[in-house]
Amino acid sequence: MGMSQAATLAPALAQQSFEGKTITISIGSSAGGGLDTFARLVARHLGKHVPGNPDVVPQNVPGAGGNIVASQIFNLAPKDGTSIGITFPGILIDPVLNTDARPDFAPSKFQYLGSAHSEVLVCVVNQASGFKDLNRALETEIVIGATAPGSTTSHYPAVANSILESKFRVISGYKGSREVTNAVERDEVQGICGVGWSTIKVQIPDALEEGSFAHVFAQEDTQGHPDLNAAGVPLMYDLAQTDEQRQVLEWFYSQNSFARPFILPPEVPAETVEMLRAAFDATMADPELLADAAGMGIDVQPRTGAEVQEIVQRMYDAPDEIVQKVRDAIK
Repeated sequence: MGMSQAATLAPALAQQSFEGKTITISIGSSAGGGLDTFARLVARHLGKHVPGNPDVVPQNVPGAGGNIVASQIFNLAPKDGTSIGITFPGILIDPVLNTDARPDFAPSKFQYLGSAHSEVLVCVVNQASGFKDLNRALETEIVIGATAPGSTTSHYPAVANSILESKFRVISGYKGSREVTNAVERDEVQGICGVGWSTIKVQIPDALEEGSFAHVFAQEDTQGHPDLNAAGVPLMYDLAQTDEQRQVLEWFYSQNSFARPFILPPEVPAETVEMLRAAFDATMADPELLADAAGMGIDVQPRTGAEVQEIVQRMYDAPDEIVQKVRDAIK
């Protein structure tokens, strides 16, 4: 084992080796999307931080919005740490929101390796709309585009409407966020909400500059992104007037913290989980990974496995009256 590996692991864990093994990362989406991009980024660098330097192979397992991968990791995957999954955060909280759902996995029982990115979701509106002040969202209808019902582009404005009494009118059915931002540019719709700032930076790279066809209207987060905070983009959260409104939004926005979650089966031994978490943390701090991400225009804001585990558990342990507010909103 190399010096860099030894530095990342406790001596008791350093005896465990994956030499000669292959770690598979199953990706709950098709190739080319954000989930796939982060999975392959991690796969390129993880092996050198795992004792024994195993090969790490990404494979796409799309279907059912990421549920197939979650089910496979929970029920069928090897329990020795050689099988890792990455899926969408919505998959992990949907069972607590959708009481009619009967998934064959329990998100709170996954062992979380970590999250490669903490996303800040935003609302963007075009200049033609004339909307500048966030308070206008409480006074005047804003027509926004969305992808499929149940997506973040649908759920986030729905929650704002229900909890804050904003006036977003959602037109869903667009194939993807790129198609929505194209519609925003054509003034077919006035904006889009529930889309990641990292996505907007790619699709509307001048969104914070004068002269752009659209600008970031609000951050759908409790703290915001440093770039957006510096630009003075307000938080939707700041429109909350009561403690209950704040509690509901804090619960709902918690999923932003694990935008790219990596999961392990529940039965993986604790010492293996600890070793892989240490390797994941070292991977996310690896200068070569960071240079790779920078070259791709990708933000890397990781969370540790322990942090993600605690956030997911807290969401499942939340008072039902708070969660019910979100359930009612997204219906």
